[in-house]
Amino acid sequence: MKLDYDVRKINDMVMRNIPAKEGLQVTVLNAMNDAVDAGGKRIRPMLMYETYVYFCRKYGRTPDDDVIAPFMAGMEIMHTASLIHDDLPCMDNDRLRRGKPTTWVVYGVDMATLTGDAMMIQTFSTMSEAAMKMQDKEAGLRAVHCMGVKSGIYGMTGGQVVDVENTGRPLDRDKLDFIYRLKTGALLEASMMIGAILAGASDEEIAKTEKIAGDIGMAFQIRDDVLDEISTDEKLGKPIHSDKDSGKTTYVTLYGTDKANAEVARCSEEAIELLKEMGGDNGTLIMITEALINRDN
Repeated sequence: MKLDYDVRKINDMVMRNIPAKEGLQVTVLNAMNDAVDAGGKRIRPMLMYETYVYFCRKYGRTPDDDVIAPFMAGMEIMHTASLIHDDLPCMDNDRLRRGKPTTWVVYGVDMATLTGDAMMIQTFSTMSEAAMKMQDKEAGLRAVHCMGVKSGIYGMTGGQVVDVENTGRPLDRDKLDFIYRLKTGALLEASMMIGAILAGASDEEIAKTEKIAGDIGMAFQIRDDVLDEISTDEKLGKPIHSDKDSGKTTYVTLYGTDKANAEVARCSEEAIELLKEMGGDNGTLIMITEALINRDN
């Protein structure tokens, strides 16, 4: 299933908030810009934006692109930084990302490491600067805090730690779920939660949004497992069977393709049902969810 969504506006909102390529430190800025502009799907800023728009409309507010855009950019910067670090020789040792040479291949391991580090810090610089300009500074602070939790030791980084420690070791489902919910799901949760927070959603709605995003993240990662088994290098833009070759446990290695697909369907159906329960005009979020979970690349 192809995502029928014009991502050009999302891409523009992200790229206009990326630091310019200038100064004596231009090498790291070139690497940052190249990595962010390498053709990603913009899933996280897309979900953030559509969640923000949904809640604004639900409460009769006018969405303000100038409010949400820096947070979208910060999210994409963080996500891209995590990919740069994932690809390093000391981690997954991948040479291709989105069909192009990875950052360490182009710029060297040392500069790729610094680029990833700089981008993670830049995420909070970008978001906090935007929060200070907001009328509702408390909402801005909550959004920045959400990003910190979901990208740190209780989120993406924590999941990556457990993943790296257990490469080549057999995993049970509980530990695999932990890795997926943190390593992949946490930034998706932050994306939708930040959109809800900045739109003025209630605590109950933010909690439900977190649950929806968690289901989307789990389904998304398991679908990745399936695609790693059945797709091609050309479609994915990276080598297939990379998880199997590196000794990683996945849903496919645990349960096979059919059961993995069934779990994708279960998580996605739960997410869509929760979206429907929220009410209002959330057809775009439902469409994005269905397309992400049924994608072929």
